[in-house]
Amino acid sequence: MQTKEQKISPIKQRILQYAATLGISKRDFYTRIGVSRGTLESATGITEDIMAKFIATYPDVNPEWLLTGHGNMLKSVTVNPTATNTPIPEDNIDRPKARPLTTIWETTNVKPIPLVTETAAAGFGNGFLSIEEKDVKEYYVIPKFRYCNVDFMIEVSGLSMYPHFNPGDVIACTILKDRKFLQWNKCHVIATREQGILVKRLMPSAKDGYITVVSDNKEYPAFDVPFDEITGLALVVGSVGLE
Repeated sequence: MQTKEQKISPIKQRILQYAATLGISKRDFYTRIGVSRGTLESATGITEDIMAKFIATYPDVNPEWLLTGHGNMLKSVTVNPTATNTPIPEDNIDRPKARPLTTIWETTNVKPIPLVTETAAAGFGNGFLSIEEKDVKEYYVIPKFRYCNVDFMIEVSGLSMYPHFNPGDVIACTILKDRKFLQWNKCHVIATREQGILVKRLMPSAKDGYITVVSDNKEYPAFDVPFDEITGLALVVGSVGLE
């Protein structure tokens, strides 16, 4: 006869094994990674979304150990690429509040992609986007985006891009650092000073110093935006949505 622990998937068992080393209650642990008790203690399988939340909250965990049970529970060294090239001993790990988007889920080569608020996304025009945990709604692990250089994901609001995008669809974005990489008639995320975040197709404008933004929904007319109003541009490379 199987015990309750034996019925739980091996990955869930390893997550609970790690939780037992933290010296905190299970309730606090579940709150930190944003899941319910039943999510990890039930006999159902575990989703990529739950694994991404766990690994994003506790980046010192060795993904190979988590997935296969092989190797050490913790990574031997942790490097913060934006701060130092010096290895940090495990027992001195400080988990940063701001997590650079270049952090890689090393063993699988799949990067957890942050789904961010519009306020956070507006900062991509600054050239370096470092996102606070409070601005991250979810983390997505999407193998098909592995080679797409996705910097962040954001939810679509409104109906201006219907039927291509529905409200609530999640779009994956690659920040453009040079305007010469604009792709006409492709969907882009545009950060503007006055109108905030726009999701539109881009077309050349007849006016110098302007660009034309076009909606897929014909009830929304196209309009021109001056380049000096735009603080950031990102190409939409994919999307996630529900029927």
